[in-house]
Amino acid sequence: MEIQELFSADVQIPSLPDVYYKFKEAMDNPEGSFEEISDIIATDPGLSVRLLRIVNSAYFGFPSKIETISHAIGVVGLEQLNNLVISTVIMERFKGIPDSVMNMDSFWRHSVACGLAAKIISSHSGEINTERFFVAGMLHDIGRLIIALTVPFNILSVFMRCKSENISLHESEKDIMGFTHADIGKHLLKTWGLPVFLQEVVGDHHQPGKNPNFAKEASIVHVADHIVNTLTLGDSGESPFPFPMNQTAWKKLELRISREGLGKEISKDINSTLQVFLQAA
Repeated sequence: MEIQELFSADVQIPSLPDVYYKFKEAMDNPEGSFEEISDIIATDPGLSVRLLRIVNSAYFGFPSKIETISHAIGVVGLEQLNNLVISTVIMERFKGIPDSVMNMDSFWRHSVACGLAAKIISSHSGEINTERFFVAGMLHDIGRLIIALTVPFNILSVFMRCKSENISLHESEKDIMGFTHADIGKHLLKTWGLPVFLQEVVGDHHQPGKNPNFAKEASIVHVADHIVNTLTLGDSGESPFPFPMNQTAWKKLELRISREGLGKEISKDINSTLQVFLQAA
């Protein structure tokens, strides 16, 4: 099987809404304004309502109610708003997968937790733009949703191979399908036109050392994924078949904090973070 077969099957693969691309274009425009970005988001009333509900949640804790998107941009900033927009539109696109195939609440809990963990780890590793790691962490397993949509019968086969041969989920996927959920995720993000950074990090989060350009970035998400699985914060399918942390990836980050210390930071912020992002799920 080739990855492209999944994307040319009868099942409709979700696409990102036009409002996201217009929002991103305006956000990347140095001459763009808060008003322009606000007007773009306002063209999607559902997105506007969800974003305002999130920024008015206890997670942000603003003393007075925020009633407009332009006000929200001013108080949370463009990078955080970008997190909220992309998270909201992607979660919305994958509604409808039945629990018999994938527990979506548990999947998004794991994904959001991995995003938070990646953001925290990136801050300890000296990265300046930590917000992009939240998005990378959140999207790292999105390829599993494409499997659930297109070839759900393969999920059981993958699990059975994991159990019988005591191998990791991504190794079993490779054996059965010829590619992994990480490969599918990379292809999906490329199809969506999302940044190369996201494509590469998602594609190599299980084998970060093989990426010549984003080894450190992929290592951050790899470590985040491992710690979140250890903390049992949600499940994207890998928890019953834990994989060992890549020690080269861990050493590459040169962190001055222990895994236990990272776990405490993640645990401290996870409930408030889930409260924000799962409102969109």
